[in-house]
Amino acid sequence: MYQNPFTERFLVIAEKPSVARTIASVLACTDRKDGYLEGPDSVVSWCFGHLAEYAIPEEYDERYRKWSLEALPIIPEKWKLLVSEDKAKQFGILKDLLNNRDFTYVVNACDAGREGELIFNRVYELSGSRMPVKRLWISSMEDSAIREGFRNLKSAEAYRNLAEASVCRAQADWLVGMNASRAFTKVYDYRLSVGRVQTPTLAMLVDRENEITNFQKQQYFMTHLLVESMGKTIDAVSEHFTDQEEANRLAGMCRGRMATVPSIERRTKTVAPPKLYNLTTLQRDANRLFGYTAAKTLECAQSLYENKLITYPRTDSNY
Repeated sequence: MYQNPFTERFLVIAEKPSVARTIASVLACTDRKDGYLEGPDSVVSWCFGHLAEYAIPEEYDERYRKWSLEALPIIPEKWKLLVSEDKAKQFGILKDLLNNRDFTYVVNACDAGREGELIFNRVYELSGSRMPVKRLWISSMEDSAIREGFRNLKSAEAYRNLAEASVCRAQADWLVGMNASRAFTKVYDYRLSVGRVQTPTLAMLVDRENEITNFQKQQYFMTHLLVESMGKTIDAVSEHFTDQEEANRLAGMCRGRMATVPSIERRTKTVAPPKLYNLTTLQRDANRLFGYTAAKTLECAQSLYENKLITYPRTDSNY
């Protein structure tokens, strides 16, 4: 069990209920309440992923309800965050907890990454809380890793740049999606969805499909030089020639002439084992071997992480 070295009472907010339950067991928060778990010196609650999202354009101005090129670009002067209707109850619980003066500070225990920063900060901002924030940064759900993480909590300021990057990414997604989708829809008179990530990715798939569809076979020629050496036949192969005469010319230059093998060298090579999977390579192999979609692989990896079988999967790191 985690032993709090201080006397303060603190609040912990995790990204998902399953993660919150694991953290709560380490902190001895066994008293189940509506939307949180309570212990002797701490309370653990959770989000359900993104509790809040940026408002759609018509929430800023009623004139945006009708799509038109004249209204573009739509660039909010002040960004509005709205809580999802199906998650409003949990947000209300978090808001009350974040404004509870019994707590000395709140621990951001959302997933260790950019999205985890965004999920927590949106709830914190909407709650109007001024409670000091500390960051739990762990990549494993093992009890020992959680205890170590709480012993080494950092100030939220240490992750300020990452938090700002998450806001930048979210606003870029909104600006591209809302403006470009409306622009392309009006220009082509067909409902089109455009996104900062989805559209370039789709373009890559289309380009690759076109390459495959329009692939033209091209004949090429190679010259083989067969050399007898020490009772073995060595096959030396030339580069590819598009012109058969070039291949024949090289063969003619070698025909009837002596080839010398000056030395034979044998060496033993040591090949290092491959690095661990990151999410991208895991998704690629899972699709190749088992036909899993990227979403299915992520779902499996997330479940394994929450059951303490792998470290945090949503990272580019191979270590």
